Amino acid sequence: MTGLRWARAAVPLVALCLLAVSPLRPAAATASRPDRAALPVLTSVKARHVENVDRVVFGFSGGVPATVHAEWVDTLVHDGSGLPVRVAGAKVLSVTMNEAAAHDESGSTVAGRTAFALPNVITAVSAGDFEGSVLFGLGAQRETSFHVSLQAHRVVVDVSTAFPMSVRKVFFVDRDANVAAVHRRVPSSSPAAAVLQSLFAGPTPVERGNGLRLVRSRAWGFDQLSVTGGIARLRLTRGCASGGSTTTVASEIVPTLKQFPSVSWVKIYGPGGHTESPTGQSDSIPTCLEP
Repeated sequence: MTGLRWARAAVPLVALCLLAVSPLRPAAATASRPDRAALPVLTSVKARHVENVDRVVFGFSGGVPATVHAEWVDTLVHDGSGLPVRVAGAKVLSVTMNEAAAHDESGSTVAGRTAFALPNVITAVSAGDFEGSVLFGLGAQRETSFHVSLQAHRVVVDVSTAFPMSVRKVFFVDRDANVAAVHRRVPSSSPAAAVLQSLFAGPTPVERGNGLRLVRSRAWGFDQLSVTGGIARLRLTRGCASGGSTTTVASEIVPTLKQFPSVSWVKIYGPGGHTESPTGQSDSIPTCLEP
């Protein structure tokens, strides 16, 4: 074959090769975008007391987040809606884990809230799984020192418990709508406030499995707690409604506070600052907790 004929025959062959190769380019480009598929996925949140710290462990599959930022805040704000999130505790440790996810193809892997029977960290609350960022709030009895470390498939948050503790009771509602006591280690310096914070954190997963539940009557928590002259007073925050039931958050608050020798009566105020019997030696609830 002459040089000219060979050149003419080679042109269609080159064109065919180009047609055969070009469709592979988008597939190769898609395969080289591992950003979302490679995000480590949160699979568990567990906590336990170790020596002088409460240790919270965020377990991951596929590695760990690129960075973790933690700081104490007064109110946890949802990463997405921008609305405040209910977290029991006197203070909240906000933990943001970047380049991570709390969901897979089947949906959320870890969400909601979990209560812990620990002296400082009493709850972990999910507050965001948005654009490669996972946010949790750790409700604590006290603002103390803390340490964050990245380990193999784990984010470990150690929160100090370097304070005196005592064991107190917290009352929840059982399957028969009666109240039942569980025990909590709480800071000795403010046990009344601490047991109420533990109450609003709710029962642990094991306690829930045994039939205990928190009836909070739409209240987020409490403030303005005082004990004088044998009378404990406190105000419910954000919400208050009995839902027509005779079993309300008052059913849990009253025995939880009356375990203390200094408390003979409990007066609960609604968010607006009203209670039915503000004076005198008697228990009192706001109208919003009436059936």
